[in-house]
Amino acid sequence: MNLNSPLSASIVIVVATCLVIAYAQLFPDMAWIVIITYISTMIFLSIILAILAWFYRKHKSSIDAGEMAGIIENLDVEMIIWTEDFSAVYMNRHIRELLGIQGRNFDQQAEVMRAFGIDSANPMTVTEIVNSTSHEAHFTGADEEPVTIMWGTSIMKKTRKHTLFFSTGLNVTELKKTQFELASTNDLFNYSMGIAEIGLVMSNDMQNFIASPETVRMLALKNNTLSLKTLRSLVHPNDRLTFDGALKSTCTDNTNDIKSIEIRISSADGFYHWYTFRYKDMNRSDSLPIFSGAIIDSTQEHEKDLIIERLAYIDEVTEIANWNKLMDVGQETYEQCQLLECSYWVIVLDIDRFHIINDSSGYQNGNYILKNFANIIYKFVTPGGLGARISGDNFAVILRNYGDDDLPLRTAKAIQDEFAKSAVGNSATINLSCSAGYSRMPEDGDSFLNVFEHAEFALKSGGSENNTICGYEASMHDSIIGRNALERELALAIDNNELQLFYQPKIDLSTGRIMGVEALIRWIKPDGTIVRPDAFVPVAESSHLIGKISEFVLSEGCRQNKLWQKMGYPEIVMSINFTSTDFYQKDLKDKVFEALVKTGLDAKYLEVELTETLALSDIDYAVSQMNKLRELGVKLAMDDFGTGYSSLSYLQILPITLLKLDRSFIIDIEHDNIAYEIVSSVIRIAKSKKIETIAEGIENPNQEDILRKAGCDFGQGYYYGKPMPAEKLQEFFEENMKKTK
Repeated sequence: MNLNSPLSASIVIVVATCLVIAYAQLFPDMAWIVIITYISTMIFLSIILAILAWFYRKHKSSIDAGEMAGIIENLDVEMIIWTEDFSAVYMNRHIRELLGIQGRNFDQQAEVMRAFGIDSANPMTVTEIVNSTSHEAHFTGADEEPVTIMWGTSIMKKTRKHTLFFSTGLNVTELKKTQFELASTNDLFNYSMGIAEIGLVMSNDMQNFIASPETVRMLALKNNTLSLKTLRSLVHPNDRLTFDGALKSTCTDNTNDIKSIEIRISSADGFYHWYTFRYKDMNRSDSLPIFSGAIIDSTQEHEKDLIIERLAYIDEVTEIANWNKLMDVGQETYEQCQLLECSYWVIVLDIDRFHIINDSSGYQNGNYILKNFANIIYKFVTPGGLGARISGDNFAVILRNYGDDDLPLRTAKAIQDEFAKSAVGNSATINLSCSAGYSRMPEDGDSFLNVFEHAEFALKSGGSENNTICGYEASMHDSIIGRNALERELALAIDNNELQLFYQPKIDLSTGRIMGVEALIRWIKPDGTIVRPDAFVPVAESSHLIGKISEFVLSEGCRQNKLWQKMGYPEIVMSINFTSTDFYQKDLKDKVFEALVKTGLDAKYLEVELTETLALSDIDYAVSQMNKLRELGVKLAMDDFGTGYSSLSYLQILPITLLKLDRSFIIDIEHDNIAYEIVSSVIRIAKSKKIETIAEGIENPNQEDILRKAGCDFGQGYYYGKPMPAEKLQEFFEENMKKTK
């Protein structure tokens, strides 16, 4: 076999080069490996070319097949020289070892066809092999492992009888294996993500995102690219603040920690699903995304958690968020406010006199009112906000602040108006109202709890008045701190028996004799300081210490009156005052009866004083309570008459035995004819109803004389004596008995 010139060797190089270029185009991911292989191949081909050129220059004659075989025998590439009828075939050592050919005797056609990967499943002709730019052949090697060769074939010599072909192979077995492994890994990864329902999103600029196939499927995206605006629009409105905070945190936090949030995203079925969004700021190099996140559908888990959440975070009565939920959401919102530089309002609301409503209407109606109030406040909750029941009759609302400083005031007023109109059915006779205090987050505190407490400060600053709305001011802090300190001090005073009753005498105007006393609570500190009730009773009422104080007044008053009787002093009536908290308790009758039995005091020597405002706040229940006390034989007095509703018609409804004329009418009775006429008229009406009258605030004998002539039965005031301890009153007994003998 003769080689006509080095041109034939050049053909080999051209073929190999074409082969490499073609393969690099087919498999761009493996281009660098192909290039390395190509360089190695070129080195061998260069050796061949050099040898051929040397022979050509030296001999200027043809080279037969035997000589050619000797040259290429040991080259580390696959080479086959063959004729179209396979009558002459030469395979170098490298291809023979791959095929497992031993010796020189073998089936030449069969082995060439096997080397070219031609069998019944892949019927190709010699012409097709020669004409193809590159022919990819697959066969099983001698070691039973798959082999892949990329063959390039050219014509070396053509005669009338035969055509001699020269085929050079490029072993791409390892490249194929690597490519297969990469493809398999990628397919496995995508398959695994699909099975696990994990979607991925990545971004290089935080404005445009690339979504994985699973993300596209889960969210029904049109394609795998989407803008930040589009991605944000898929997030539930109430969760967008959380989502914004997550994205912004990746730009400000350099820790590279993996973070996680729970948000709702619109999904392929048209509904919002809960997703766990795990994200990280890559921030590694320009070649990698700066942000990467995984979204995992957690709807089913979230639904399971709802059962637990209802127990931990949902109020059982109103079915809205409770204290725990408020604290969690509130603190999270507080942190988002700091991160995103936004603001929220925190409003704390309290249903006025709810303990009275609950006791008078029953717990079922009380719960109805609570549910109704919860529904009302939720009408005003804005996206991203929250409404919660904190405790018994206390609620809270979190509202987004859009720069409207009047929003909390306007919202609280709207809630008050709607709540007042909701008194229907069993609560139709009850005056429903609520008070509110508000603060701004994050400006008014260093944590959500601190902001919330300041809203409560504002609420408490409204005092005991109903239907108030107060905004937090820094000056409130000191007063509330002082109030809380007083509350703690009062609790200790009750336990340490620092409370004591003082007694102010009541005089029969017709005889001048003492007919009764009014028991008034005093707080006497260990150092002798006397604290008046108007300084600590409001604190006791707001902290529910009033119950303990009232029990003390009732039992001590009955005990002391019975003791005086045993000591031989005149039998008088002991008057005690009940607050609304005490009066509207369902077991009031039982508590009074227990005190009478325990002390042995006859019920006719006990009188309960009620203010007009207290009695008329729920007229039906008030009458019911009064009748129960009257059944025991206890007397009932209406205190401060004329300062409240000022309706004489209620004298016909209320089963009272004594009407107390307020001192504001008595002060000017000597000089003001109108005051005198009012007092005289009330006395006449009371007598017509067989109700006794007593005037408060008598300070001189002229007032006493005018009231006696007007028909008033009893008098009370500094003219007779100031409130005094039991020992001093005993001295008063002695003096009064001497004067009236």
